[in-house]
Amino acid sequence: NTTFHGNHYMVTGIIGFLSSIVDNVPLVAGCMGMYPIQATGDMAVNGIFWQLLGYCAGVGGSMLIIGSAAGVVVMGLEKITFGWYMKHVSWIAFLGYIAGIASYWCMRTFLM
Repeated sequence: NTTFHGNHYMVTGIIGFLSSIVDNVPLVAGCMGMYPIQATGDMAVNGIFWQLLGYCAGVGGSMLIIGSAAGVVVMGLEKITFGWYMKHVSWIAFLGYIAGIASYWCMRTFLM
């Protein structure tokens, strides 16, 4: 992770945005190959990178209706259009996504 100089928030944030377009399961599986799991530190199994990746990939998929299997099913069942979702829901999902990352940062910075 030398490109972002250990800024796990930036890396996982970008991956979260990608998960709104690409299914999050193969995206996280790809990250498991790109970023090695270490015994200790940020890249440990319970380290900051993997916790943030789980959050960002999961919640990031809700920013667009096509980013999750549930969104695609709702599109079909409820006849919700992509444009309607963008106008009424995406901005709320984006705010929640950013608030979650900010909350995680505050907990890691001030409580741990």
